[in-house]
Amino acid sequence: MIIRRRDDVSRTVVVKSGLLRYSQKISVGSHVLHADEPGDSGGKDCGPNPYELLLAALGACTSMTVRMYAERKQWPLKSVEVRLAHSKIYAEECATCETKEGMLDRIEREIALFGDLSDEQQQRLLEIAERCPVHRTLVSEVQICTRMIADHPPVTIAAKRGEES
Repeated sequence: MIIRRRDDVSRTVVVKSGLLRYSQKISVGSHVLHADEPGDSGGKDCGPNPYELLLAALGACTSMTVRMYAERKQWPLKSVEVRLAHSKIYAEECATCETKEGMLDRIEREIALFGDLSDEQQQRLLEIAERCPVHRTLVSEVQICTRMIADHPPVTIAAKRGEES
């Protein structure tokens, strides 16, 4: 028997290719989003690219987590703004990284807290931001299980984060 924790339950995300070259229609429950590549990458820029969607997920989770914590503590947090950027860097440029060769993904995150917060409260909220579920997912080992759905029996392919599937 599989016991699911509350945070394990999510709606299924369905992504379908569109009529345009790289455009994608993303459905999550009753919500519809669009993704695409910018024009210089062959798309029509009809929506954020996949990395921008990933940053949006991290930013939203960060802001929500900080807000929830401040509300529980009844701290005077009025709003949160999270700015994110993604880039590729050479591993040797990262003194604190375990990987020493090749390229690494780098996410830069800036968090602005608005409200009459003490220095201690602000510091604690920055610590809490590091604990948002999406942040934890991105820095943990991730297993992605892929299977083909076709007219023949499905083939399952399992890949750990960092491995190609």
